Amino acid sequence: MAFPYVPSFIKDPQAVLDFNWDWSAWLGAGETIIDTSVTPDDGLTVNSSNISGDVVSAWLAGGVVGTTYTVACTITTSAGRTETRRIQISVGLR
Repeated sequence: MAFPYVPSFIKDPQAVLDFNWDWSAWLGAGETIIDTSVTPDDGLTVNSSNISGDVVSAWLAGGVVGTTYTVACTITTSAGRTETRRIQISVGLR
């Protein structure tokens, strides 16, 4: 599926790396992230994820060389809003 502008990154298939979604410019005054879900395409694994202030971080592992994966980060806020942002991760030998 193609999305308008989606930030893209490259990772080695053996690497376990953290990727971040900064929601500070999107959140309203006093609004906080109360829940998050990070969902990658099949082939990548979320080892862990957490919320730190206005930023969601996820540690991602795996992937097949030559494959590009989309990873969605969905949040729910204290104001009851829900939003999803996506990144793309291409797996290659580094």
